[in-house]
Parts: sequence; C-alpha cells; structure tokens
Amino acid sequence: MSAKKDPSVWQGFKAFLMRGNVVDLAVAVVIGAAFTSIVNSVVKGIINPLVGAIGTQNLDTYSSCLSSSCKGTHGIQLMWGSVLGAALTFLITATVVYFLMVLPMAKYLARQEARKKAREGTHEVIEVTELEVLKEIRDALVAQRGSGHDER
Repeated sequence: MSAKKDPSVWQGFKAFLMRGNVVDLAVAVVIGAAFTSIVNSVVKGIINPLVGAIGTQNLDTYSSCLSSSCKGTHGIQLMWGSVLGAALTFLITATVVYFLMVLPMAKYLARQEARKKAREGTHEVIEVTELEVLKEIRDALVAQRGSGHDER
C-alpha cells in the first residue's frame, strides 16, 4: 500500500504565488499605485482650478454648526465640505480611470475577440465545406455502386 505524499509547505507556497490571480492582483496594485499620481495630477492641475474658479479649491473649510455657538473646536460642526471633497475626488478618479483605462481596454479586447471569432468562423466554413465535399464523394460512390448493380 503506497501512501500519498502531501506537498511540502514550500511547494504549496510556491503554487500559491504562481497562481494567475495572485500575479494579476500584484500587477493591478502596482499599476494602481502608479496611476494614482496621474489621477492626482489631473485633479490638482485641471479639476481643482476649474472648481476654484467657481468657489474654492479647498472644500474642507465648509461646515455647518449644529450648536448655538461654534468657535474653534467648541460646538457641533458638520464638516460637509470634506465629505463633498472626498465624493468629488472619488467621482473624478472613477471618471478618469473609466475613460483613460477601462473604456480603451474594453474596445481593444472587443476588437481582439472579433478578430478571433472571424478566424474561427473561417475555420468552421472550411470544415463545413470539407464535410460537404466528403458527403458528395460518398453519395457519388453510392450512386455508382447502385448503377453498377442495375446493369448486371
């Protein structure tokens, strides 16, 4: 009776690292970190000046007071400006990521898939044509055999 050997811890760890999704995740994190500087540059260089032309570039200073007096750190303040700023930053980031990364990549992958289907479609047509030719040859041979029996 032979016993199965369990893989060693090192082999399991190596298999874990070599799985595609781990490598893909690592690449995504690195690309995301690099892309962050691009998004920050777009926000600081283009979006913030446009927002600043309307109001202010720093929304963190906007707040509302819920108590009778809000001086310094005293009183109850709703810091809705920082929430609005974070929401705008998220929306801007999502927009830039979608239009600069996701949309072009989706179009590229769609073109690749269309080319692949076109190649497969051509291959299927060739196979169907060959199958039809073989059927015609078979039918011709059957017809020849049938005509040969009638003459005898």
